[in-house]
Amino acid sequence: MTGLLAVIVGRQLGLPIKDPEGFLGPAWVRLPALVLGAFLADIVPRAAWRARGSWRDFWSESRSIVREHWTRERVELVVIGLAGFYVTYVGYRNLKNFLPFIREGTQDPLLKAVDEALLFGHDPAVLLHSVLGEGVAAHVLSFIYLLYLPLVPISVVAWVVWSRNISYGYWYVTANVLGWALGTASYYAIPSLGPAFYYVWLYSGLENTGVTQLQDSLFYGRSAVRFDPFGSEGVQSVAGFASLHVAITLIAALVAHYTVRHAWIRWSLWVFFVLTVIATIYFGWHYIADDIAGALIAVVAVYIGGLATGQKFERHGRSSHPTTTTAEVPVEEAAGA
Repeated sequence: MTGLLAVIVGRQLGLPIKDPEGFLGPAWVRLPALVLGAFLADIVPRAAWRARGSWRDFWSESRSIVREHWTRERVELVVIGLAGFYVTYVGYRNLKNFLPFIREGTQDPLLKAVDEALLFGHDPAVLLHSVLGEGVAAHVLSFIYLLYLPLVPISVVAWVVWSRNISYGYWYVTANVLGWALGTASYYAIPSLGPAFYYVWLYSGLENTGVTQLQDSLFYGRSAVRFDPFGSEGVQSVAGFASLHVAITLIAALVAHYTVRHAWIRWSLWVFFVLTVIATIYFGWHYIADDIAGALIAVVAVYIGGLATGQKFERHGRSSHPTTTTAEVPVEEAAGA
């Protein structure tokens, strides 16, 4: 639906659908490359370990691992999951690109007023700059914020390739695409640029980091698209409400909370989520309301995605029992997985 809507809107505006560049190039190159990398990472180390240095045994063990793990159901999940994610993501980026031509004006003054009302007249970014400083903290939070860019496609590939139950992979991808779709709708419901683009002077004291360079790039990219929407090769990517950085990182933390056995992975994702929230305010990507909306989108997406893919939630604890069945995991065994 997101992809179809992007095509319809593009035709109405007379603007082309573009495949946006990103981590490792355009999405149609990036996702297959990541799947190939995951396939090799899944096969090569385990086959080498089993072969114990024997080249002949390595190939036989590789074929055994392919038969064990890369079943028809796993391949279907990879194809369906990545195709659904790819179409939704490209639709999201193009609908975001079309936003300035459909919704003129912004709600930045209103959102900033909400921030100041919540903090008794103070600006949240200014407070963070005062508490954390504008030097070392800027570089640390910049690293955290930019880590999100490769995390999105890598996490999708990881869940569809390595999830121990097929339904977990479907759950994560479904929650992701719901998050992108709901985030797109929020841009049109409450259009905004974000504090760093509307109140530029509040962030002039920050050290030059990867984030500030990215913000400059997005500013000039938006200007180019608005000035010449037909001649510009890129897409404009400036939109504030709601924060999809917050939404997608929280989706990862929530689904991992229910499906990942290793505690260090679960806790790492929760810490990453918290630091991402701080980074969005610190650099002026978002207002507090944006982050709250992003968190709400994540909860809704994870819950609906869970229902759609056959998850059964416990009232207490962190377990999710899949009620879906596969050839390898029948319902009776899945209930106790």
